[in-house]
Amino acid sequence: MTILDLTSHPIPAKYAVLVDVGYLYAAAGEVLLSAKERKEYRVAADELIQALQKHAEERIHGELLRIYWYDAARDRVPTVDQRVIAQLPWVKVRLGNLNARGQQKGVDAQIRSDLEALARHHAVSDTILLAGDEDMVPAVEAAQAYGVRIHLWGVEPPYGTNQAERLVWESDTVEIISADFLRSFFSRAPAPVPVPVPPIAPSPAQVFAGRTAAKPKVPVGQVTKLGPSRPRVEEVGEHVAQKWILTRGRDNIRDLLPGPILPTVIDTELLIEAEKELGHSLRPYPEARVWLRDGFWARVYREFEIGVGVSSK
Repeated sequence: MTILDLTSHPIPAKYAVLVDVGYLYAAAGEVLLSAKERKEYRVAADELIQALQKHAEERIHGELLRIYWYDAARDRVPTVDQRVIAQLPWVKVRLGNLNARGQQKGVDAQIRSDLEALARHHAVSDTILLAGDEDMVPAVEAAQAYGVRIHLWGVEPPYGTNQAERLVWESDTVEIISADFLRSFFSRAPAPVPVPVPPIAPSPAQVFAGRTAAKPKVPVGQVTKLGPSRPRVEEVGEHVAQKWILTRGRDNIRDLLPGPILPTVIDTELLIEAEKELGHSLRPYPEARVWLRDGFWARVYREFEIGVGVSSK
């Protein structure tokens, strides 16, 4: 009879990383910047996620299923940062609701549901949970009952603890992420500097009042292909910007500043929204894309009283 030596061929782990972003950001903002609100700092989220993924690979030798990124947004409309994060490989963004008082609703329930489902369906053997709320305990216990190991990560507190004691007890392993590990990904948000609004330039109608526009001469037989007018495109760009400010909030739109470069995913969305407003495509008119961005930034800059910018050509 042959006895198999399983110790020489350990079964590789399959794991997921579940991140309570509200806890991570609040705890890091406090220890690094003594900040109480998220609007007080900026986060290089894509770089932070890559660092957390690498840290997980060093701790658990196996296959990463994915990183679950639990955050909240007003009316569950994703912010600029959340839309960029959602494009990252191996990252699943889960959004709860952010109410008028800035409180997250539904995030903990999503974490508990995913943690239990992953364990019940044997999708993972290990789970890294970056969280601090005691509400996670029942889900941790349920996952463990299915044979999943729970590795609890926390953020170094400025003093005392920032994680529920019972959550720490129930987890299989516990690790505290140091402030030094997080420091390069968090920076204090620049204070808005009011800039005098320049005098309102005269409109084209005022400048050219009383003048008769000369009709362009078109060779006989040639058909001209007229693109959209610049004032109309800029007007649509301003309209889209105004809609974004109303639906996503000033704090989220502020993340785009100082501009004038838009993240690719946001620039594409701006184009799509503008084409809906205009009722036709802007793809054949590269100059119209520039006018669209100019109108967008003009509205955003007026909102924050920092003057009018011009997009990158």
